[in-house]
Amino acid sequence: MSNTKVRYPAVEQFIDNNKDALVRSVQEIVRFPSVEAPAAGPGAPFGEAVRGALENALNLGKSFGFETTNLDGYAGCIDYGCGEEMLGVVAHVDVVPEGEGWIHPPYAAEIADGRIYGRGTMDDKGPAVCAIYALAAIKAAGIPMRRRVRIILGTNEETGWGCMDHYRKVAEIPTLTFSPDADYPVVNSEKGIYHATMRCNAKTNIRINGGTRANVVCGKVKAFVPVEITEVEKHVSGILAKGFGVELEALANGTEITVIGLDAHGSMPELGKNAMQAAFAMLAELPLTGEDKRVIDILHNRFGFDMHGESIGLDVSDASGRLSMNPGVIAWDDDGFEISIDFRYPISLDVNEVRSKLKAALAEFNPVCTHEKQQDGHYIPADSELVSKLLKVYADRTGEYKEPLAIGGGTYARAFPNAVAFGSEQPGISGPVHMPNEFIGIDELMFNAHMIADAIIALACEE
Repeated sequence: MSNTKVRYPAVEQFIDNNKDALVRSVQEIVRFPSVEAPAAGPGAPFGEAVRGALENALNLGKSFGFETTNLDGYAGCIDYGCGEEMLGVVAHVDVVPEGEGWIHPPYAAEIADGRIYGRGTMDDKGPAVCAIYALAAIKAAGIPMRRRVRIILGTNEETGWGCMDHYRKVAEIPTLTFSPDADYPVVNSEKGIYHATMRCNAKTNIRINGGTRANVVCGKVKAFVPVEITEVEKHVSGILAKGFGVELEALANGTEITVIGLDAHGSMPELGKNAMQAAFAMLAELPLTGEDKRVIDILHNRFGFDMHGESIGLDVSDASGRLSMNPGVIAWDDDGFEISIDFRYPISLDVNEVRSKLKAALAEFNPVCTHEKQQDGHYIPADSELVSKLLKVYADRTGEYKEPLAIGGGTYARAFPNAVAFGSEQPGISGPVHMPNEFIGIDELMFNAHMIADAIIALACEE
């Protein structure tokens, strides 16, 4: 990427001169394993590690002389400037579970090949730190402000969004907002999100357990079948050919099967390998009988290797994109199983249609929804001030004039009335989020800090 227009050399110089400090700051915050956990007392509604990550970011803001506020551990604010209106830059400091398959330890923040490796480097701790340094550069350069700027730091974006619910109850809503938690150039359309956990009745001998979150492609499952290992060995070639790993262990009354896939973000199931779906396919080939066979045949027929709800009548598309489906977690016991599924549905589709089709797909098991989370889709017109200025910011720095994007991912943009996602991922450059070996390139880190500074200047300083 080339800088085609550099209008504020002092901002550029500050960011470039603080490269090493920026890298160290990212490393420090990545070392907090800030996966949501049970509350750890006042100020830690999502656990001690999440509180530590939030306090780390707020302390970084304080070190640059900004006013900071901790909103009861749910969210944090870093404020600068004056003006009746406010620009929000909203990011999060929580992460998804690390999963397996890492070459570099997920919370060590090791540097190799010009990259910082670790959970949250790209999603979203790296961009959050970039925003703080970008605002510090603008402050150091003394650029006049026409809008106040608030960096808003959330703490459970990856799970329930209780952080943003709390923020909206107790704090000011920005006039306009961007979130560096998706893709360049600008994301102005996000599909709806529906997570459901369905409790299903099924008296079986088989067991399947695995997955971490509904919004993470299921990277590993363990299954038990009442079939001898010599028979199971005859039926592994199919999923091996699809790139899955398989481990077998003979037990006194059957075989334990471990299927190893690949974690990925649940909104992009095509980037992963769903071990749960592979287990359904493999078990459907085994010589099961009775209720075992009936149950696994239904699950395989309904979900197969589908990524778009094809087999349950939900393969729908519109301008916001195509529906995606990710069976993320399954847990089996003596009375049946629970399955948690993530849907990203087009804006034109009613979520009640998704609910009804899912319930119909599992009807043979008398399903009961034990948990659900739903967020409406989100759209900001391309000719709005927010979108048009951010597109220009991207074009000025890169020389590339692109159209805004629609995605299946859910960002904090949908938590605010006039908000979009701006960065920080670049096609073909960015590391895998929600996957093993997540990373952010140091050059990419610097690019993002410059780009966020450009965006703040365009939206909060210039007319």
